[in-house]
Amino acid sequence: MSESKKRKVHSPEFKAKVGLEAVRGVQTINEIGRAYGVHPIQVGKWKKLIQEQAKHLFEGKRGPKPVEAHKEPELLYSEIGKLKMELDWLKKKSGISL
Repeated sequence: MSESKKRKVHSPEFKAKVGLEAVRGVQTINEIGRAYGVHPIQVGKWKKLIQEQAKHLFEGKRGPKPVEAHKEPELLYSEIGKLKMELDWLKKKSGISL
């Protein structure tokens, strides 16, 4: 029987190191793969992932507020108005006058 190959499990630090090396573009993906012992397709996937996720590094509290945050007061005021109308209706039906 032949020996079964075990999958290599790479740490996030290793993936970042190899992916950033590919993003820099000093060497080709094939050269990077040979140097680190990783298949070139995997290096390309890590590079693509870094490029896609890079924009999230700069998202923070200082940026413009999301559109949903501007709608929140409007939703609250509409809820207050609805509850006030229900309260007035209940007072009228029950005969309570304040």
